Amino acid sequence: MQTDYVTPAGATIGHVHLKVANIDRALEFYHKLLGFEIIERYGEDAVFISAGGYHHHIALNTWHSKDMPPAPKNHAGLYHVAILYPERKDLSAILRRVQDAGIKLEGAADHGVSEAVYFSDPDGNGVELYWDKPREIWPRDTDGKLTLTNDRLDIDGLLSLTA
Repeated sequence: MQTDYVTPAGATIGHVHLKVANIDRALEFYHKLLGFEIIERYGEDAVFISAGGYHHHIALNTWHSKDMPPAPKNHAGLYHVAILYPERKDLSAILRRVQDAGIKLEGAADHGVSEAVYFSDPDGNGVELYWDKPREIWPRDTDGKLTLTNDRLDIDGLLSLTA
C-alpha cells in the first residue's frame, strides 16, 4: 500500500472506549479518583465521561466483558490510554491523588517532550498521565528532527509543586 496520504495536522484522537468488567468499579477509578465528569449513562452497561463538558473522552462498557478477568498483558490490544494535562502542576496534583489512593506506579519517565507516569486501572488497562513540555524546548538532533528520551522522572520534584 502506498503511503502518500498524511493525516491533517489538526486531527486529534477524540475518545477511547474501554471494555471493563464492572461499571461501578471503573467509575470509582475514572470518575472519583481521576475526576472525569459523568456525561451519560446507558443503563448498567455503559457510561460516557469527559473533562470540561466534551461529549466524551472515555467510554466505559461491559458489553463483552461483564465480570470477566483482565486481558492478558502479552496479547495484542490496547497498551495504554494517555491523558494529557495542561500544566505540570496539574500532573503533580493528579499524581498525588493516585499515590494517596495507594495505586502502584508501573513506570515514570521524562521523555524530553513530556513527563509521564504509568499504572493500570482496575481492569488492567494501561493508563498514562502526562503533560507536554513547551515545544520550544523539545529535544532535537542536529538536523532538527525530534528526539524522544526515556530518562528518569524526578517524581519528588514533580510532587513538590503540590506539597
